[in-house]
Amino acid sequence: MSPPAANAVRDRLRIAIQKSGRLGDPSRALLTACGLDWRESRDRLFCYGETLPVDLLLVRDDDIPGLLADGVCDLGIVGRNVLAEQAAERAQAGAPAVAAELRALGFGGCRLDIAVPEDWDWQGPEQLRGCRIASSYPQLLRRWLAGEGIDAEVVMLSGSVEIAPRLGQADAVCDLVSSGATLAANQLKPVLTLLRSEAVLAGPVRPFTDARAALMQTLLRRMDGVMRLRHSRLLLFQAERGAMARLIELLPDAEPPTVLQVDGADTLALQALCHGAMTWQRLEDLRHAGARGLMVLPVERTLA
Repeated sequence: MSPPAANAVRDRLRIAIQKSGRLGDPSRALLTACGLDWRESRDRLFCYGETLPVDLLLVRDDDIPGLLADGVCDLGIVGRNVLAEQAAERAQAGAPAVAAELRALGFGGCRLDIAVPEDWDWQGPEQLRGCRIASSYPQLLRRWLAGEGIDAEVVMLSGSVEIAPRLGQADAVCDLVSSGATLAANQLKPVLTLLRSEAVLAGPVRPFTDARAALMQTLLRRMDGVMRLRHSRLLLFQAERGAMARLIELLPDAEPPTVLQVDGADTLALQALCHGAMTWQRLEDLRHAGARGLMVLPVERTLA
């Protein structure tokens, strides 16, 4: 059976996420925090949305951009590196862009780095001229080389990229780096970053014109609220009227606060939603500026 056309009319939203791997569990946790719940199929590859008409497809990370292009799914949570590489492939083939990054999600962080042997005296990108560079991201590497005006051979490898110099397959590598431990184990050092990656929500370039449009806006509102609350806390305290202006200055990451008069006196009570870390030092600074009765409370949900 052929896949549905990209412009097929549907009244349910389909989201593709990684079935297994480092993005799978955080993706599902984020969607669950958005109030979504599902009934799984027996093979655990499809999850039918029950709280909202939003279904999940559990697939390989590398397959998600293609599923978006074919219209099989409407949204996908995928690494920026994967999305960018497949977008570069389409551009190289003269095909139009079909998917775009809608939101950066703040997990799965890594870098696409060029790494060279540890004994190289690195002088700059010109040192790569005439070299063989192994990578699983050939299009992104070729685009960067072209932009730098560097003539180098790109060696396409689908796995074990870091070992290529030791095997004589390449002089340098271009690969994803998280901690750098794998590079160090293979006597390599990162010298250039081509792309900073993380999990992103990808969606169509053209907006939906059916029921999926409203569903996507609902999901985006909830997702924005969940991500905004990751480090958010509700701050409560009392202070004298004359100290309040200075105290508000100490809360640059807060939403416009609610300030109330207490029992007709010159004492005011403040309530503010703060989006930065509420450390002990911040509380001490507020106390020294005149705040008293400081309380920091967790925030479970918010909706703009």
